[in-house]
Amino acid sequence: MLKRASSRPAPGVSSRVAERGRSRSRSRSRCRSRPGRRRSGARVMAALGGRGLAAAALLRRGPAPGLRPVPRRFRYKEKWAATAPRIPCTRLALHHFDMSYSLQLKDLWPSVRASLLCEQKYGALLNNFSADDYVTQELELMNATDFVSEGSKKAQQGAAAEEVRREESRSQEGPGKVGTVMQTETQAERSPPPPLRASISSNIKCYTYPRGDITRFRPARRDSLGLLDYYLMDAASLLPVLALNVKEGDLVLDLCAAPGGKTLALLQTGLCGHLAANDVSISRTKRLYSILNSYIPRNIRETVLVDVPCTTDRHSVMEEENNIFHKRRTKERQMLPMLQLQLLMAGILATKPGGKVVYSTCSLSSLQNECVIERAVDIAETQFNISVHVEDLSHFRTLFQDTFSFFSDCRLGELVLPHLTANFGPMYFCRLHRV
Repeated sequence: MLKRASSRPAPGVSSRVAERGRSRSRSRSRCRSRPGRRRSGARVMAALGGRGLAAAALLRRGPAPGLRPVPRRFRYKEKWAATAPRIPCTRLALHHFDMSYSLQLKDLWPSVRASLLCEQKYGALLNNFSADDYVTQELELMNATDFVSEGSKKAQQGAAAEEVRREESRSQEGPGKVGTVMQTETQAERSPPPPLRASISSNIKCYTYPRGDITRFRPARRDSLGLLDYYLMDAASLLPVLALNVKEGDLVLDLCAAPGGKTLALLQTGLCGHLAANDVSISRTKRLYSILNSYIPRNIRETVLVDVPCTTDRHSVMEEENNIFHKRRTKERQMLPMLQLQLLMAGILATKPGGKVVYSTCSLSSLQNECVIERAVDIAETQFNISVHVEDLSHFRTLFQDTFSFFSDCRLGELVLPHLTANFGPMYFCRLHRV
């Protein structure tokens, strides 16, 4: 016997049907509420009186041009998960420096670290080709001093004191020890004291504020010829130029000129017979030309540019852009000492016998400084049979100790440490003499 099919819905079907009914009723209620909203908006317009019509016109016209929403096709969402590093390059650089420089500088590293993270101090390199002669008086009135001329005065005083000591030694020795006196004079001529070896070019003038004074220089101004009156730069960058000790008519090859401060300083001496500076980067070469056009008359310029790269420690801990500690530039950073060695060897080979080469970086790393010097001297001796001597530049500490903070434990050359009271550098420089 066939049973009659039940008309009762299956379990769960009634709940679904009821839910559909409730959703439909909610949608109907929303639709009914919209006219009410329009009516409430009309009441507001009526309450505003005559101003309501103007407001309605503005609403129909849309938002103001400056407040329009950005079209979807112009919206930019940074894809940080795929492109941006999780750890900023500056933090990577600071972590690397904490690991290496804390062992190299020891107790000095906390002070150097704080200085690197603070605002850098600058010096004003006067442009000798500018027609304005009031700049010197203006800077001196602002309590700025020319540290180059101060060093020259100390060198002259040291030479005079050494001459007095020689005269006293002659008088004490007496006539019976002429041979000893002659031998002593010969030794003194061969190895003169540091102040006598400091031949500082008086043509270079660079003004700095005293230690602890963080006053900023005003921007450079153009004279009647269109040339800028001075060039703002890290004053420690002049020390390699002074160590080069350019003589009248020298043929100079500048291997560390970009962005042009050292090249400009060499031209300020007025002693270079020919100055060549090289650079592999087209953009940096254009920047050099721009600087030279702003400071040097066209009829006396003969320059080409080259750049010796380094980790640029201050830039690495302060700027994300073009940071060499980016993960993409890891191999480039690791190959820096080899590239620096190649450039230094090219400079040594390009120097004639009796010539001098000054190597400089803006890094605290001994791998980029003393190690490169030692390796270059060894390669020149073993592979090219060229004898190269590292000259003593310790007199720079005596001459410029009031302006810069020097690292006393530097094995070869001199190293300027950033300091909160004299926040120049870092700058390493070493002079080599090809025999």
